[in-house]
Amino acid sequence: MRSDVELLDAWRGGDLGAGRALFERHISALSRFFRTKVGDEREDLIQTTFLACVESRDRVRDGTSFRAYLFRIARNALYDHLVRAHRGPSRPDPLTQSILDLGTSPSRMVAKTEQDRLLLLALRRLPVALQILLELHYWEGLTTADLAEALDIPRGTVKTRLFRARALLREQLQRSVPGGAIPEASLQDLDGWARSLRDAGEQ
Repeated sequence: MRSDVELLDAWRGGDLGAGRALFERHISALSRFFRTKVGDEREDLIQTTFLACVESRDRVRDGTSFRAYLFRIARNALYDHLVRAHRGPSRPDPLTQSILDLGTSPSRMVAKTEQDRLLLLALRRLPVALQILLELHYWEGLTTADLAEALDIPRGTVKTRLFRARALLREQLQRSVPGGAIPEASLQDLDGWARSLRDAGEQ
């Protein structure tokens, strides 16, 4: 089986079959990335991301996974989309504004339980940059190094933001949910709980 980088190089060389293989290998992950942040625009953004991969002159850096490279392009595509769609007087700030603050309408997720629905909502209430960080960490299993590459920040900043993002997620849950509605065991294993939402359905 050819590696992601080999497929990318072959696609850039005109091998359409390599492009299809790369698309099929990563379409599910990209779909997960965009579904919690946009609605009907998701398919266009997935296509934009893959086209940017093949059209870019950049190469995957040594020691960097293709997925980190792919998510960096996806994040840039998302930010560009948010800027175009934003109707406010100032440029959107992903470090302070959430998807809900920016007025986007993400795909509607079908959670197994009411608690899972509340956790998905809490994720969407985080600043966009922190939502992306947690989802790539929980759902895609990116390492600290790959997160740093995908988000274009130092590794130390990744660790700091992960700590802050977890704290804000917990605060969002405790603020928006009546006392006792979420078992303490779920809050204690917030990481495991968040990972379990990876394959939530849609409607």
